[in-house]
Amino acid sequence: MSVVDPKTFASLQQLVQWELSPEHMALILGLPAEIKARHLSAYLRGERALPESLDLADRLDHILGISEALATTFPFSAQMRSVWLRRPHRRFQGRSPIVVMLEEGVEGLQKVRMDVDCAYSYAIADALQAQQTKNNNA
Repeated sequence: MSVVDPKTFASLQQLVQWELSPEHMALILGLPAEIKARHLSAYLRGERALPESLDLADRLDHILGISEALATTFPFSAQMRSVWLRRPHRRFQGRSPIVVMLEEGVEGLQKVRMDVDCAYSYAIADALQAQQTKNNNA
């Protein structure tokens, strides 16, 4: 029986589909140092649950959001999804989305998601505008 919830399992499987090394998976997930990359196979098989934290939950949510947006953008080609993740983009100062996620952690995941998922980007912009309006009225 799996001890991993379906959302977490789907996010972990997405990292596998992105063909990331265990070390890169651990880095993107922001796992604590005591969780070694070599132990990721137990998490991928659903034998162990990842530690609960808001940071990890945010990261998992962004991974799924990026995955879903890429599936919408490239519905017939998993290969193109992989190419998009690895191709340098001017919007990321010539870095690839994978590099942005690796270098910038949860903020990088959010940047990549905002770039590929316009609905998410609009929601963030609306939330920021609402907060600014609230601050101006206070």
